[in-house]
Amino acid sequence: MKFSLIAAVVVLALAQGSFAQEAFNLEKLGQYFEEVKNKMTEIIHNQDLANQAQTFLEDRKTEMEPLASQIQDQLRTAATNIEEQIKPLAAQMQPMFDNLQKQMEALIQNMAEQARAIGN
Repeated sequence: MKFSLIAAVVVLALAQGSFAQEAFNLEKLGQYFEEVKNKMTEIIHNQDLANQAQTFLEDRKTEMEPLASQIQDQLRTAATNIEEQIKPLAAQMQPMFDNLQKQMEALIQNMAEQARAIGN
């Protein structure tokens, strides 16, 4: 009887340990699913954030296109005005540049002749 009582206690202890192990495994499994749920929520949230960022950029692009067009038109107008002002100035200065070029060519030719004279 003592043996059967001890055997019953041992069997109950083993059964309890087995149930405890299963409960531990269920707890680990529950934690795993909780982590997966959290990661999925994070991924979905990040996709929402990415979609919001894309929408924001597209909205700002739409808002900026007319402004960019206006700035481009203003730059064209400014470039045309500057060109109109510089053309007469360039035309007035062209004779001075031609004269400077002739003087520089004469100076270089004179230096070359002096170098030849020194070399001989």
